[in-house]
This record gives sequence, structure tokens and C-alpha cells, in this order.
Amino acid sequence: MLEYLEKLTDAQTVEEVWDMHCRRMAGYGFDRLLYGFTRFRTAKSFGNREDLLVLSNHSEAYIRHFVDQGLYFHAPMVRWAVENVGACSWGWMSENMAVLSESERQVVEFNQEHGVTAGYSISFKDQSVRAKGAIALTAKAGMRQAEVDAIWDRFGREIVVLNNLTHLKLVNLPYHGERKNLTNRQREALEWVGDGKTTADIALIMGLTPATVEKHLRLARETLDVETTAQAVLKASIQNQIFVLEAP
Repeated sequence: MLEYLEKLTDAQTVEEVWDMHCRRMAGYGFDRLLYGFTRFRTAKSFGNREDLLVLSNHSEAYIRHFVDQGLYFHAPMVRWAVENVGACSWGWMSENMAVLSESERQVVEFNQEHGVTAGYSISFKDQSVRAKGAIALTAKAGMRQAEVDAIWDRFGREIVVLNNLTHLKLVNLPYHGERKNLTNRQREALEWVGDGKTTADIALIMGLTPATVEKHLRLARETLDVETTAQAVLKASIQNQIFVLEAP
């Protein structure tokens, strides 16, 4: 365990952390994972799809329907994760089937068709009302929920700690998935704005004309889909696109 935690601490990329975590959870019997994190949650939304950090080793067909087509928004365990913090057995769905909405029951049926029937969900404790992170741990095909609960009785505390540490590591690493990424020049210009430099200052530091600096800042705003440069600095910082160390 100590060796694993040392490797997790030293990992430099989201892909490396995710690969480690999938392998580790498979050792407990959870061979399909779905992790999601947003810093742009509202009362009715998790924010724009491109702003979500979504990681999974489920099949492409499952992800295409469940995530890309927004089915997850009606998933009962997603609702549980939004309203709670901690770990929850999927037996919760069976116990509450009578009060699930029609759309939630349709998600349950969809999951059953794809062999997503037994597992646990973990909802992480985040420091902002706009942030929310959670992970769904799907047990191997053919396992019953009672078997999964027995595994959890023995290793649940360990599994929760490992998932929390992985979550904390992931949200502090730059991610270059489906998100639109800044160019090096755009990133550098935003970093100088974040340091309080004026356009004239930045032009001198970067060896550019003020007009060129303004162009880089405008393109950065367009890439991040925001209206002001201040918003661009904030969003780029939240996405770990600026003020970060490059992986060796």
C-alpha cells in the first residue's frame, strides 16, 4: 500500500493516475469505473459538458449514451451523490425503487441492459458549493449486490480512502481531454495578467506588440468561452491550464 501511495503522489498526469486507480479498484472486484468532477455546478446543471472532467473505463457504447447524451443527469445514484457525501451501496436503489421517478427507472433499466447492476458510489466532500466530484464503482459482471456489500464490509474503509486520495490528486492535475486547450502564448499572457501586469508590461516581457498581446488574450477568451479576461484567468486556473508545472 505504501509503495502504491508513493507512486500516486509522484504521478504527473491524469492518465497515469487513472490507469493506476482502475487497476487498483479491479483488485477489489470493481472493473468498471466512472468518475466525474465539475467546478461549475448550478442548481439545475453540472455546467457545460466540455468543462466536466469525466474519466471511465466503461465501453464506448455505454459512455456515449450515459454521459454524452446526458442520461447521467437522471441517474438515481447521481442524485444521491449530489445530495450526500460518503459511500452508498447500490442496494439503495432497490430499497427506494417505489419513489424513483420514471426517468430514473429508465436509467436503472439502461444500466441493467449493460450489466451495470451491482456496485458502490462515492460522493466526495468538496470545498466549494459550485464543485462536485463523485465516482461510481461497478462490480464485475455476474456479481450480486450482496457479494459486493460483503467486500465493502471488509475493505470499504480502505477503498474510500484510496478514492478520496485519487480524487484530490486528479483535481490538481492539468487535463487535456475533450476540453479546448490554450496555446503556450495564450497561457503565458493570462499568467502575466494574473500576476497583475498591464498589456504594455506583458508586451515588453514577451517581446510582442500590445496589439499582439491583446490578440492572444482575445483568443484565450474565445477558447475558454468567457467574456472577460478576468473570467479567463479564473477559468484557466480552475482547469489547471495556467500556473502549473509541466510534466517531465
